Amino acid sequence: MSASSATKKTEILTHDVLAQLDEAIHKAPCIGLAVDESTDVSDNAQLLVFVRFFNKDKEEFCEDLLGVTPLQTSTRGEDIYLAIKEMLKKREIELKQVVSITTDGAPAMVGRERGAVARMKDDNPQLISYHCIIHQSVLCSTLSDEYAEVMNTMMRMINFLRASSSHQHRMLREFLREVDANADDLLLHNNVRWLSKGRVLERFWSIRGEIAAFLAQLKSQKATTFSLFLEDDKKMDIVAFLVDITSHLNELNLKLQGKDNSVCDLMTAVRSFQRKLVLFREDLLADCAHFPTVKEQVQGERDVSSFVDFVDKLIVNFSKRFDSFSLGQQLTLFIQNPFLITDVREFSKEVTLLFKWENAGPLQMQLIDLQADVALKEHFGKTDPTTFWLQMVPETAFPGLRKVALYIFTMFGSTYNCEAAFSTMNIIKSKYRSRLTNEHLHMCLRMALTPFQPRFKILAGQARAHFSH
Repeated sequence: MSASSATKKTEILTHDVLAQLDEAIHKAPCIGLAVDESTDVSDNAQLLVFVRFFNKDKEEFCEDLLGVTPLQTSTRGEDIYLAIKEMLKKREIELKQVVSITTDGAPAMVGRERGAVARMKDDNPQLISYHCIIHQSVLCSTLSDEYAEVMNTMMRMINFLRASSSHQHRMLREFLREVDANADDLLLHNNVRWLSKGRVLERFWSIRGEIAAFLAQLKSQKATTFSLFLEDDKKMDIVAFLVDITSHLNELNLKLQGKDNSVCDLMTAVRSFQRKLVLFREDLLADCAHFPTVKEQVQGERDVSSFVDFVDKLIVNFSKRFDSFSLGQQLTLFIQNPFLITDVREFSKEVTLLFKWENAGPLQMQLIDLQADVALKEHFGKTDPTTFWLQMVPETAFPGLRKVALYIFTMFGSTYNCEAAFSTMNIIKSKYRSRLTNEHLHMCLRMALTPFQPRFKILAGQARAHFSH
């Protein structure tokens, strides 16, 4: 097949899945958006917008790429706002249909006056906006100057052993095999990967004795500096703590990642971690049961007050960012188990604050009626919350409650889809395919990311054969 034929067939398939997306969105009562911006290998700024909505045909929530727009010159709030508005207009979507928008928190996105979100709220005052939960959790975990210095020294040492010389890297691997170490190589840190540093530290700690012996064999000044670093008990205490705390933070990060996670699932994971932090603080002052590496290194002989201070800082940071999160605990409980809500007034108050509804009185009556329905309570225990709210709860009897549930399920909890799409974009448009046009890049991205399947039978029936003779 020639290049032009392959291009043409890709265009046909792309137009078909896009038509299916448009048809499904127009049937949806509301949608949620996730927006992020990045540059491709040719330094072109690409704005990605994902959409989440209830697909009535399949009776499930769908996440798909709404569109990609190249930002030709600047990436100001006005540029992003106009690009999103044009994208919605092209897909024939009313801005009032958009319930929420999730961004990475960049000033161009969330600036109070000139940010893209502020401009969208001028058009739709009821629009709910919030910062990606994953990004916020990462910002909460910023290291202090002392800990950052130790972490940077660790990364420099690992880069020295692995990346400064191919010969040295081969010698390191051979040495680790000879001494029968727990691993035969170090992991290399990658700034793009969220979990990278934690895994690098874990691997280092498992073979730290062998690494110290290997450095002692080298005669360079850098090797001597790193050997002295490994002999410093205070620095190694910090490394041990970083191994454990990054492991806990990575566990949270993994729970927050992935597709099809509702904002309630993400907030439940965050609130659970906030309670764990309180336990971690108490644990450091007791037996370090949740910090096995610290327990092994310190052995009750050295002061751990700096570790407690770091956990205290984490508690404060998470509290500042998430205690006032727009989705309150009553609304989260409403989605996960509405039969456990005891304060009906507090629930209706949270609904009023979040959705800016003037009269939440009928919701109180509907919630009481729902909790009194024994049959629905039986169904709830046998199915997941999404199925329960959208298939089991009758809309005629509980229209307000179903609307609240639908709005919450439609919200994106993070910009994870956008970040994953950027990785796909870098694979499609690599340095070997840097001349790929924006239009064809967007088509390839859509085919790689869409959950819709091309309707091959219909497309084959529409095709017209061309005979050369």
